[in-house]
Amino acid sequence: MATSAPSKITDWVDPKDKSGEFKRQQSVFRNFISREPGAEFPPEKGRYHLYVSYACPWAHRTLITRKLKGLEDFISFTSVHWHMGEHGWRFPTPDEKLPGENTTPDPLHSDFTHLRQIYFSNDPDYAGRFTVPTLYDKKTKKIVSNESSEIIRMFYYEFDDLLPEPYKSLDLYPATLRPQIDESNEWIYNDVNNGVYKSGFATTQEAYEKAVTTLFSSLDRIEKHLAQQAAVSPFFFGTQVTEADIRLFTTIVRFDPVYVQHFKCNIRDIRSGYPAIHRWLRALYWDIPAFGETTQFEHIKFHYTKSHKQINQFAITPVGPVPDILPKDQEVNAVTVAR
Repeated sequence: MATSAPSKITDWVDPKDKSGEFKRQQSVFRNFISREPGAEFPPEKGRYHLYVSYACPWAHRTLITRKLKGLEDFISFTSVHWHMGEHGWRFPTPDEKLPGENTTPDPLHSDFTHLRQIYFSNDPDYAGRFTVPTLYDKKTKKIVSNESSEIIRMFYYEFDDLLPEPYKSLDLYPATLRPQIDESNEWIYNDVNNGVYKSGFATTQEAYEKAVTTLFSSLDRIEKHLAQQAAVSPFFFGTQVTEADIRLFTTIVRFDPVYVQHFKCNIRDIRSGYPAIHRWLRALYWDIPAFGETTQFEHIKFHYTKSHKQINQFAITPVGPVPDILPKDQEVNAVTVAR
């Protein structure tokens, strides 16, 4: 059951909360696509639809995994508009031309203008946030799940009986690495993935400094790990891409374009302050299409800066950094000179 939301969707910290701390709600819809006999939601080609935002790091996880596992023909998707207003995420109108594949009106409900209408069609009394990703079953007209960490794990294995090689054998959560992945997920989620939000949405100096200090301590820990791991492979664990890469990438690719300035995460940036993280980020973005091709910087920058009126009253989007992500063979001047 979700905790009660602030009085307005656009209030990320309840103005009455004197702690000033951002507290993320729990996801409400937690069903599973499963290949077990008799499952309510069995894997079927074309049955499921994914609602995402290119701006959202949690939704971005599902787009990366969908592409890595070759599920493009199995699971359709729609991206909402980058703007989140008083009624939550909205769908683009037919005359709006936004970058990114499938950034369109809702193809399943021609009269729906907002994602919230899908939630209310499942539960008229729903009182939580209307979040992406939302995994929807076209056959039963039910929301399966709105928990990204569980959606991506469904995609890892539940469609394997229907997939050709090499997608079928791609294991993003290998048994030999699960203890390491699970352990890293816990602190990286709390301190980094959610840590940028705790920093950015804090409404007291104390809450901000607590969150941002923890965030950069954890980035230092990641930097040390990736510097050592570089001798083995460009990936976070092992010798191929895993869940650890997917979950961290969606935060780090947004760090310099958004989190440094908008969320006040400015102790260091990635491109000049964390060489190992920077190499890891660019290897994923430039070398593996599932990462680069699902990243839409216009959605990312406009969403945060023009939707978060609580922390950016005039909705001005900073021009930099330029470029949004550096080529693999280029560094910022300070790094080049230091070498």
